Parts: sequence; structure tokens; C-alpha cells
Amino acid sequence: MSKLASLTTEKIMHLKSSFSFPNDWWVTYAQLAFNEVRDGTHDSPKQSEKGVPLITSKNLVNGSIDFKNTKTISFEDHLEISKRSGVSTGDLLFSMIGTIGNVASVPENTNFSVKNVGLFRKNDSLLNRRFSFHWLNSQPYQNYLEEHKRGGNQKFVSLGILRESPVPIAPLAEQKVIAEKLDTLLAQVENTKARLERIPQILKRFRQSVLTAAVSGRLTEEWRSGDNPEQDFKKVADAGVAVKTGPFGSALHKSDYVHGGIPVINPMHISEGIITPSDSMTISQQKYYSLEAWHLRKGDIIVGRRGEMGRAAVVDSDEAQLCGTSSMLLRAGNNALPKYLEIILRSPTAVSYFNSASVGSTMVNLNQKVIKNLEVYFPPLDEQTEIVRSVDQLFAHADRIEQQVNQALARVNNLTQSILAKAFRGELTEQWRKDNSELISGENSAEALLERIKAERAAKSPAKRRKRSA
Repeated sequence: MSKLASLTTEKIMHLKSSFSFPNDWWVTYAQLAFNEVRDGTHDSPKQSEKGVPLITSKNLVNGSIDFKNTKTISFEDHLEISKRSGVSTGDLLFSMIGTIGNVASVPENTNFSVKNVGLFRKNDSLLNRRFSFHWLNSQPYQNYLEEHKRGGNQKFVSLGILRESPVPIAPLAEQKVIAEKLDTLLAQVENTKARLERIPQILKRFRQSVLTAAVSGRLTEEWRSGDNPEQDFKKVADAGVAVKTGPFGSALHKSDYVHGGIPVINPMHISEGIITPSDSMTISQQKYYSLEAWHLRKGDIIVGRRGEMGRAAVVDSDEAQLCGTSSMLLRAGNNALPKYLEIILRSPTAVSYFNSASVGSTMVNLNQKVIKNLEVYFPPLDEQTEIVRSVDQLFAHADRIEQQVNQALARVNNLTQSILAKAFRGELTEQWRKDNSELISGENSAEALLERIKAERAAKSPAKRRKRSA
């Protein structure tokens, strides 16, 4: 192990100032704060049918170790790795390659090995385990490592940098209070985040229920004053809607695609009623004019006929676009509004029917016959207009809620780091320090604690050297 650079009083004061640690805290290197800082094996042990998991950076998720998708190595390789990088319950693991900065606490199950993962061995005499866990997770510490990472496409933090990374030392009693406060506050943040993350799925179900009500006649029951809508159910073909499948593959080859030409619209370009053309899937004007039968007009409805059903949108632009080979275009006659046709095609009623009636063993393939036989609610145009208005209004309401949820999620995501920053500036325990001065001064002070640990280590060091030379 290379010798650590001397941590002078001047450097200590500089680090305290840089991180805004309280005056009565101290700071030292991670290698001195923890019992030791190591990394896992750099070798690539062979896969074994029986043995133990090999944990890498990708297995450090949300503060714990995910034992899924791990490589199993032999017990012999595990024992060899453990000689240098054996883990104990309460140690901390740190992703140091690729996605840098994920932290996990070693659970009671320590029957695993680590590869290319930072290992901070616990030091209960100096550091509260949860206090140190939260420090490694904090933005100030992560920013420090960000400034010291190396590598090209695969970024990494060296073991030397981890060993020399700063760790605040607060009085042990205060560390315990901070850890408990952070565990409580951050658990509340995570609960709030989990509730917010469920809302988009709820809104998705809401939108689907609106579409279902729209194509069943239920959405406009009050508007009709309770009139029976049974006579208004009919097939798409009977509503005077023209249906045309996109050009055959023989009419449009991969070699026909150019960059920056006229967009070809396929299912991948249709989502939530919106068409988003791609600059990389376009054709020349000459090719476009040779496929006139598939030119999209404003007011056409384009629907994906392969893969995921329910991708449909009204063409709302006069710009030149072509119906792709994996799409179909529908033209509303005098009895159907384009936007109402889009609502029909996006509804769960239509999607369920298409999935059951379409052909294809590995991928759903919608044909003209299936779409023409779709039977749904086709009321007069004035009621279709009311349905479109109601759906737009309800969807706009859902969109506003979703936007507010996304904004709230962004604030909640920032809140975790804001709380951690306050904790390590001493703001969460400012009043506690005033009320418990005896627990942070004299022999209980951070500086005295650190000096005591240094003395204990110095006392043990000669004994180790005599043992090795015996």
C-alpha cells in the first residue's frame, strides 16, 4: 500500500472550510477513518455451477446489494479473493467503475466476493455505520470523486483516490443523532417519491378508461339525456371509412432511405396520438412521387399495423409525409371525424380486438379486413364532436396533473441531497449541539476521538511487525 500524503493541520482546515463542516468536527482520510479501504479482485474468476456470487458495481442498487444476475464463482476462488478483500457485515461497498458512486451496506449474509468495487471496512470506534453510509452517498463527497475520476469511455475512481478521499469526523454521539435523523427523513422522502411514482400509472389507466367510455357511448350519456345508443354501433367499414395498407416491402427498400428527405411514418413514429418523424427514415422526392397512393394528407389517420397495437394519430400537417410499410392509413368519410377515429383506434376496446383478431405468431400484424370489421360506437357527427371535446378536456386535465407530479418528483429527488448537505454542514444538529455540549467537548470531542484512534493504531503497529519477522 502506498503511503498516504501527510494530512497537515493547514490541509485539515482547508477541507473543513471547503465542505463547510462545523468548527468542532474534524476531517481525515478515508483510509484512516475506516479500518481500511480496499477494492475487490481485478481478476476474472471462471463461472462455476456451485459456489458464491461475485458482486460488481452493477449489483449495488438503492443502498443494498442486488444478488440477481451475478456470476457464480467457485468456493476456492472465493477464499482466495477473501484473503485480500473479504467483507464483513456493516462494511460499505462503493461502485468505482462505470456508474460511479452507488453505495451499499454489507448485510448479514457475507457469503460473496467483490470485483472492482471499493470496500470501506467499518470502524465502529470512530464512525457510526449509518453516518458514514450517508456521507458516501452525499453530493459533496460524490462531487469530490467526480473531480478526481479518470478514464475515457469507462470512467473510474482509483483505489488511491478512495483512500485519500475526505471523511468528516463528528463526535460519536452526534454521529448517532445525525444518522437517526437522516434515516427518518430520507425514509419519508422515499415514501413520498414512491407515491408520486405511482401516479403516472394511475393516470394511464384513467386515460384508458376515458377512451373506453368514449367508444361505448357512456362518455356522452348525459349529453344525450339518456337516449339509448344501441343503434349507433357499427363496423368501421359501414361508417364509410377508407382503409389502405402501407406500401409493400417490394415498393420501398432500405436502399431508398436518405437523410433529410421526406419522412416515412412507421409505428415507431406514432405515440400517444402524436406523430414524430425521424430525419434518419426519409426518402427522396423522386421516390415519394412514385408512391403517390400512400401520400399522407392532412386529416388522415395513420395507425401502426405491426407490433404494439393502439398507435394511431391524426395527420395535422400539410407537409409531405409517406405512410410506411408497417402502417395503415384511414380516411374518414362524411360520417366520421378524423379525431374520433383516432380515439377509436387508441381505445382498449380496439386494441383488445386487434390483438385477438390479427395474424402473426411472433408479431401482431393488422390487416384491412380486421380493421374494417371493428365494431364500435359511431354516433352522429355532433355527438362525435362532443366526445372529442370531452376526451381532449379530460386528457388535458390528466396532462396537467402529470406535469405537476413530474415537477414534484424533481423537487423530491433534489430533496434527498439537500437534506444530506444540511446534515454534513451540521444544520440538522445545530440545536442538539447547544443542548448537549458535554457530549461534543473534552474527551468526547471529534479531535480527541481521532487522536485516541491514532494512538491505538500506533500501539498495535509494532506488534504486527514483530509477528511478521518472527
